[in-house]
Amino acid sequence: MEFDNNPLITSAVEIPEYIIRHTTLRQFQIFEAIVRLGSFTRAAEELFLTQPTVSMQTKKLSDSIGLPLLEQVGRRVQPTEAGRELYTSVRTIFQTLSNVEMAVSDLKGVRRGRLRLGVVTTAKYIAPRLMGGFSDEYPGVELALKVSNRERVVDRMLNGVDDLYIMGQVPSDLTEIESHPFAPNPLVVIASRDHPWVGRKEPVTIEELAEHPLILRETGSGIRDTVLRLFEEKGLRPNVRMEMGSNEAIKHAVVAGLGVSVISLHTITLEGPKGPVAIVDVEQFPIMKQWFIAYPKSKDLSLVAKTFLEYAINYEASMRKTLMNAWPMVCEKGKLDDLMEVK
Repeated sequence: MEFDNNPLITSAVEIPEYIIRHTTLRQFQIFEAIVRLGSFTRAAEELFLTQPTVSMQTKKLSDSIGLPLLEQVGRRVQPTEAGRELYTSVRTIFQTLSNVEMAVSDLKGVRRGRLRLGVVTTAKYIAPRLMGGFSDEYPGVELALKVSNRERVVDRMLNGVDDLYIMGQVPSDLTEIESHPFAPNPLVVIASRDHPWVGRKEPVTIEELAEHPLILRETGSGIRDTVLRLFEEKGLRPNVRMEMGSNEAIKHAVVAGLGVSVISLHTITLEGPKGPVAIVDVEQFPIMKQWFIAYPKSKDLSLVAKTFLEYAINYEASMRKTLMNAWPMVCEKGKLDDLMEVK
């Protein structure tokens, strides 16, 4: 056969039998996640496995290779020399398999295929709606959603773990990232319903907001960075009472009267205008931001990913209409229409 005469084809005899027999792709996946994230715990969280399972599979892989693959350096887990060699090979294997999956998906057309979407935590309020609409049009496409904080999403993007990413702030220092605005993201000040600022005739000044107990997201959050930058530009130092790692925790703290907060308007869409928290009229707010869908410039998007990207960009009008209908005063004050006209 002509195929057998190809000198680039490796014969079965040359394949290392012990690796084929005693290792698995799952072990490679676990090992890759540990090295990339620098932690057994974070790898277990990402792969939805228990930490003992991660440790056991890593030990089996190390035993199969015959050398230690990982070592503890301070608080991080790092690969040994053998581990670095294996990590490079594993990344090559996974990239090859990803290319195969993409090629097969393109052969199937948009009717079939798989899409992996990585989003920051606040984007979990808009991503399901976007994915739901896409799924209605392309029911044969398998959708996977990974929600992480901004730092981990950026890390996943740089390592090409997913197909596309949704975030509210694309790192300005990452010039190798392609990004497209696709939806408005107004940031608003919220307080408990019985707060004296709710329903006040005159807008709350930015100085008053700086003096009031403020609840912010954790370090690294895009919303946190935006809020602190606003105060810095005004020469003000905010009274940060507490920091929390989720929008749900922030909303509960606000309802309990522990302070006010700045969050994305999308995070209170489910509760609606008559929910347990109220939007406060504050100077400089709403801060009109945008949601971006991003991916590495070097990444070849599959037909499914390209179709989803186009769908997301075209979805902007529907997203804007939803916000305008629910919170017309907020959107008019923030000049939502003007923002989306100059994408």
